[in-house]
Amino acid sequence: MNESTDVLVVGAGPAGLALACGLLLHGVRVRVVDQAAGPATTSRANLLHARGVEVLDRLGALGDLPERSAQGLVLTTYIGGRPVMRIRFGDPILGTPRPALVLPQTEIEAALRRRFAELGGGVEWGTGLVDARQDGDGVTAVLGGGRTVRASWLAGCDGAHSTVRKLAGIGFPGAPLTDQWLLADGHAGFGLGREGGHGWAHPDGPLFVMPMPSPGGTGDDLWRLMAYLPGATDEKLDEAEILEAFRRVVGERAGLAGEQLKDLVWASMFRVHRRLATGYRQGRVLLAGDAAHIHSPMGGQGMVTGMGDAENLAWKLALVVHGRAGHRLLDTYQAERRPLAAEVLRSTSATARLQIGDSPLLRLLIRWVLVPLFNRPAVQRRGTMAASQLGVTYRRGPLAGRGSRLGRRPRPGDRVADLACAGTRLHAELGGRWALLATGPGARLCEPQVSAALGDRVVTLTPDGWRDDEVWLVRPDAHLAWRGRPGSDGLGRWLRRASIHPEP
Repeated sequence: MNESTDVLVVGAGPAGLALACGLLLHGVRVRVVDQAAGPATTSRANLLHARGVEVLDRLGALGDLPERSAQGLVLTTYIGGRPVMRIRFGDPILGTPRPALVLPQTEIEAALRRRFAELGGGVEWGTGLVDARQDGDGVTAVLGGGRTVRASWLAGCDGAHSTVRKLAGIGFPGAPLTDQWLLADGHAGFGLGREGGHGWAHPDGPLFVMPMPSPGGTGDDLWRLMAYLPGATDEKLDEAEILEAFRRVVGERAGLAGEQLKDLVWASMFRVHRRLATGYRQGRVLLAGDAAHIHSPMGGQGMVTGMGDAENLAWKLALVVHGRAGHRLLDTYQAERRPLAAEVLRSTSATARLQIGDSPLLRLLIRWVLVPLFNRPAVQRRGTMAASQLGVTYRRGPLAGRGSRLGRRPRPGDRVADLACAGTRLHAELGGRWALLATGPGARLCEPQVSAALGDRVVTLTPDGWRDDEVWLVRPDAHLAWRGRPGSDGLGRWLRRASIHPEP
């Protein structure tokens, strides 16, 4: 049977589900398939930084996740058994009411699936992509069992071993960074404070322990453990062997009694790779999330980066599907998101190398230079902002224009804070819509032009204390598209530069 849809999303992880929710909010038909038999029950990622939490909020998927999150926004680092550094995440300077979530990735995916279902979607489990052939009008996808789906666009959100990426012939160069790591969730009576995570620097490699919320609030002894194994081979350990390895490691590296680790809920081994797709688009095929980039888990940047990809792509793809923008708009997706991924790869790789370095010189550098540096409040604020990804800007991208580096902030390409707007807030009105920020006279001058280009996917808001001589157009992903004076031609020039035009 030949079925059809506007967009076929392959992969039901955070990036794929966020993309699907965003497309449905924009009125685009979408199907999501995943070769797995059902939702994942174990999770490597356990931290979603503030930018990702804002994405959930704009999609209407946040729900009660903040109330269920563990309090893990402090990381205490130990050297020689002594606490030498405390790094705080979630500093108030971030300017968001949405702090990071310390939750298993499985719970975040479940929240996205619930929202997807509310919007009328459903994941087709046990359905892998076998083949995909594209032409000038769309993509013919062959699924498991011989089913055929005709889609206008194909989105690969199917992880590091992406079938979509391989079928599209997109390269994925890179290399392994380190030897193996152990990862597990386990019940333990370590006697450590649960206000945040703990990390031990050790010549054999680092050990991290982070508090995790127990399912159903059944206790406060669940911890996420991660340890580096130097000189590891390809030998795979079973869960009992990983438990014994962790009991040995927490004693050797942290001075904790190994028997205090009672049992493991689940366990895994993994290697760290650094890879970046040579392109995010090949004709009518697009990539997002781990299908486009993978890197060290240091800093918890994987999930937030993938969800940022999805939100950026959703509104652009929707305009193209609805005939309101040319295909050139999709080229700005790679132009805006790939440089960010490259920077994430650089920073996480550098952090990973610092964590596993065992030379005497490097240990001296960490103890006497990096530790005092990272204990400074100003440095911690910068680190918090970088990790949160709230400071991500597209000023240098093709949509920002040459004037984006001049004038008052925010500048075109910058994220716009969640402004209070007469009984609502800006981010609550985005997700599936644009926002025109203006007072009455400015709105009356700009609304006809914006409506002609964007249709009914735009809302006019007046932030508290707004200036009469200013108009802002805010994208659905909360980045500033354009700002200027009412009645100027700048808005029209921006729409033309973005290849957005009135519906034919």
